[in-house]
Amino acid sequence: MIHTIVKRDGRIVGYNEEKIKAAIRKAMLQTEMGEDEALIQKIVDRIGVTGNERMTVEEIQDRVELELMNSPRKEVAKRYIAYRDQRSIARRAKTRDMFLEIIEAKNNDITRENANMNTDSPAGMMMKFASETTKPFVDDYLLSPEAREAVKGGYLHIHDKDYYPTKSLTCVQHPLDRILKYGFIAGHGESRPAKRIETASIISCISLETAQNEMHGGQAIPAFDFYLAPFVRSSYIEEIQKAEQISGVDLSEYYNQELDDFIKRPLDGLTGNERLLQHAMNMTVDRVHQSMEAFIHNMNTIHSRGGNQVVFSSINYGTDTSAEGRCVIRELLNSTYEGVGNGATAIFPIQIWKKKRGVSYLPTDRNYDLYKLACKVTARRFFPNFVNLDATFNQHEKWRADDPERYRYEVATMGCRTRVFENRFGEKTSIGRGNISFSTINIVRIAIECMMIQDKSERIAKFFSKLDQILDITARQLCDRFDFQKTALVKQFPLLMSRLWNGSDVLKPEQTIESVINQGTLGIGFIGLAECLVALVGKHHGESEEAQKLGLKIVSHMRSRVNEYSEKYSHNFSVLATPAEGLSGKFTTRDRKSFGTLPGITDKIYYTNSNHVPVYYHCSPRHKAQIEAPYHELTGGGHIFYVEVDGDATHNPQAIADIVDLMDEYNIGYCSVNHNRNRCMDCGYEDASENLEICPKCGGSNIDKLQRITGYLVGTTERWNSAKLAELNDRVVHK
Repeated sequence: MIHTIVKRDGRIVGYNEEKIKAAIRKAMLQTEMGEDEALIQKIVDRIGVTGNERMTVEEIQDRVELELMNSPRKEVAKRYIAYRDQRSIARRAKTRDMFLEIIEAKNNDITRENANMNTDSPAGMMMKFASETTKPFVDDYLLSPEAREAVKGGYLHIHDKDYYPTKSLTCVQHPLDRILKYGFIAGHGESRPAKRIETASIISCISLETAQNEMHGGQAIPAFDFYLAPFVRSSYIEEIQKAEQISGVDLSEYYNQELDDFIKRPLDGLTGNERLLQHAMNMTVDRVHQSMEAFIHNMNTIHSRGGNQVVFSSINYGTDTSAEGRCVIRELLNSTYEGVGNGATAIFPIQIWKKKRGVSYLPTDRNYDLYKLACKVTARRFFPNFVNLDATFNQHEKWRADDPERYRYEVATMGCRTRVFENRFGEKTSIGRGNISFSTINIVRIAIECMMIQDKSERIAKFFSKLDQILDITARQLCDRFDFQKTALVKQFPLLMSRLWNGSDVLKPEQTIESVINQGTLGIGFIGLAECLVALVGKHHGESEEAQKLGLKIVSHMRSRVNEYSEKYSHNFSVLATPAEGLSGKFTTRDRKSFGTLPGITDKIYYTNSNHVPVYYHCSPRHKAQIEAPYHELTGGGHIFYVEVDGDATHNPQAIADIVDLMDEYNIGYCSVNHNRNRCMDCGYEDASENLEICPKCGGSNIDKLQRITGYLVGTTERWNSAKLAELNDRVVHK
């Protein structure tokens, strides 16, 4: 007798004879004689009694066919067989249609889910085929029933779900000093320790590119200036030694002489040792500049993940006050300002200036001149962004200005906004750690479901009750994913689990990564706070003090619950202000189908990212800062504050500095500045004029806007999905 059925997706469910009856009935109704309930019941009884305890759907259908062929109604058997074939074709058709859209390089939300990925290339297509066919496997085999229902119901989005079966982690901040000092072996390649600045630059690229193939998120270097500074000195010594060979003069006493700065100067009027040393310095600066040029060029041309995507890379710098560190910073900024190729703006790496009072911000600070240069570069090239080391939540009790390794206690961020700093299971640092995985909650849907409750206090109380349910499910889902990830073997991540992740250096290839990965974070994100507040109180937080108080209450509540989960499950849980890109329109589309078009809520095809004021809301940079700043302390998993600047910022670096001043004033953790930048897609010409239609250099009309999508730049909006394009078109200048 049949008890259970194995469905096509592998799930086991109870036997239900009504489904068999319904299928036979449909086949009978397509014949002249119509249905025969007695025969239907007879067939179902025979199958139920004679079948095995557990049978597959296909086995059941085979039995139905056999029973119908042996019955007086053979014409029904033919209809039933045809029905089975149609159902099979229909199941395959959905996959077929999706594959054809990828094959034909159609520009849609499936192929443009990630604007940094070229799904038109063969490698990109192959990756997208794998991605779209892997996600159903995760739903069916790796998610708990409650998580599956939360995803299906539109309450929860699991980021990088296609990578779930690989057990890969999201991102990591590279302890580059380990790589440069000891080298590494990863896969088929081997890297020796670096000795000069050129090698250090190349190894930095290789480290980022190699790790990208082992992970599904971004790669970052937390202290680029500190890590490369020693190789400026070693290169300088090389140049002095060359001068010794030519001149026959012993200059060894100058090898390790303390220098104030590395500045190129003309040799005119210089004689003796002074001339030789200045020549060595000039050559060193040239080498550093070329190395920074090469680094930026490589990060925009070296492809990873099967060749369809450049490395999603970020570098943090700005607080090394040594002559060597300042040289790295200065030449990196100069090279960024010049651009790549024909002078185009480099998309990667995302560069992040570390703002620190007493070091790199105030007019009296050692690196103030470089900070002003950073503002100038940002005004033309969008980067660097700025991370605020002075924010109360970004400070470390061990940081000391005279500590040569103070960078260990400086927060570093990933370009899109990911932040890792606090640590319950090891040293508080950003270095050698990263996010393990994260999932995002659709707080808008929860709010919409409460809208019909007339009493406001009851409505809001119900919202928090529903939010708690989804938060609990999300925390358990992340724990389940962690338990799956921790079973991965060290040998699956040869670079990450030998040189990069803290504590991994003592692991053996056949061991699991369980003992070290808990130093990473599990992120619970949210999207659409603005729309959520409109649903609950009629206005968003940018236009209503009441809404702002409720918004802070919601995110504070999430922060409190996340702290509880950290204690309960013994993980580093954090709240993330989700950088929604592919997600931006998914929740909205589903909610609009369920609830219709609701003004201020589902009337756009996208939800506002995390806690941002809506992009279409007119307000000043100061007002935006006042509203969004308090959320940064609550979102320890990552956040960003951005401002849209009017017109051409190229010759107005003070506009950038004014925004950084707002960071300092309002305790903002991380910020970026957007401005107008046109790019000719035919010749690479760039300018900031309004409404440019014809390229003044080549006469072409293929003009695109260079824009930031969620924290990183995209070379062409051709790769943006429809929701993000709609958001881009709605953006207004903050003034």
